[in-house]
Amino acid sequence: MSAPAEAERIARAALTWVAEPGDPAMGILLRFCSPAEIVAALTEGRMPRTAAVPAGSAVPELGGVLGGGLMGSGVLWEDSAGPGGSAGPAGSAGPGGSAGPGGKPRLERALRRWSARLGEVPPEPELVAWWRDGTRLVIPGDAEWPSQLDVLGEARPWGLWVRGHADLRYACLRSVSVVAATSTTEYGSYVCGDMAVSLADAGWTIVSGGAFGIDGCAHRGAIVVAGVTVAVLPCGVDRAYPQAHEGLFRSIREQGALVSEWPPGRMPTKRGFLVRNRVIAALSRGTVVVEAALRSGALNTARHAHDQGRPLMAVPGPVTSPQSAGCHEAIREWGAVCVTGARDVMELLEFSADEPPSGQRRGPVLARDLLGPEDSRVLEAVPAGIGRGPARIAIAAGVDFDTVMRCLGGLAAAGFVERCERGWRLRRPQHPSHVGPNA
Repeated sequence: MSAPAEAERIARAALTWVAEPGDPAMGILLRFCSPAEIVAALTEGRMPRTAAVPAGSAVPELGGVLGGGLMGSGVLWEDSAGPGGSAGPAGSAGPGGSAGPGGKPRLERALRRWSARLGEVPPEPELVAWWRDGTRLVIPGDAEWPSQLDVLGEARPWGLWVRGHADLRYACLRSVSVVAATSTTEYGSYVCGDMAVSLADAGWTIVSGGAFGIDGCAHRGAIVVAGVTVAVLPCGVDRAYPQAHEGLFRSIREQGALVSEWPPGRMPTKRGFLVRNRVIAALSRGTVVVEAALRSGALNTARHAHDQGRPLMAVPGPVTSPQSAGCHEAIREWGAVCVTGARDVMELLEFSADEPPSGQRRGPVLARDLLGPEDSRVLEAVPAGIGRGPARIAIAAGVDFDTVMRCLGGLAAAGFVERCERGWRLRRPQHPSHVGPNA
């Protein structure tokens, strides 16, 4: 890793300690300042120095706030007259001073809040030790970064802490979020388990929150068929929450990944559960709500999926069941598609109205011409018939062994290749008879 790349990773790691996930002030600041500059400014007790503001930016320039940097008119100013008004820029009052009769800029307040948390950031050697032990920080620009998170705009995570063997980006290219309230019924557990088994068996990654109830059923359904599953946690990835799921989280690390915006050691909070729901929705291609009351975290996730423009699906339940009232509201009010099994989910996510019906071959989730050069070379070296070992594929593709293994894992998650007795081969067509029971 180059020195600049390592510096950015360490800086973004520090930001996960000092700023709450989804903080709009930090999101805007990262548009104009490097993470390292933000950390340096917090350490030195000064305003961050911004890079050049792009022409036509939605956040115009504010001369005083950052010495020729950010404009706080809409988000970074609070209860003030704003630029040109009586309150004036933060710089006119001096650091920590009053911004005028209307109040203080949000940015000033945010900087003080973040600075107070600097003592929580562990020393650099401790960060490096975590990475060596398998807890990695995936940041924008990494090959493993899921680009679909960009839909979150300024609420995009500064970085994601990850534990597990799965490549997060490739795992989430072909993924479905399955969510519900923690208080579930036998009906909901059965439907969720059957759906998760069938989806995972067909090569879909199951994304959920690791909680009791449907979340646990969804993860276990993927694990039982050796599928990939991702748990987005409201706490550090080194914490088992709930503690009774410690064994489940261990299995998830083996067959998928634990993911969190919160740094290691952080305990869950009530707000943390709600904030992480936007990431659950954004990571996957679509969200299925199995059971949800009218006021539940699952319905909050459904709302995020709807607002992000992602396919939203809901499983119908008895009209007398409070646990299904949220699902029925999502269908009635938000345009959620009624689904009754894995086949409904896959047909919605894999086909448009004018594409062939189920029973014909389903293509990979990622178009071949969108692959990177290394992935393309590896794919061309994979045979269609009896299979070939990774060492031979590496030679044919002209890449090293580590690269071929990384590419094969990603190509498998994207639906291009599959394992076989003699190594790897191009993925064969999937028919309904291969999907699993009641799919």
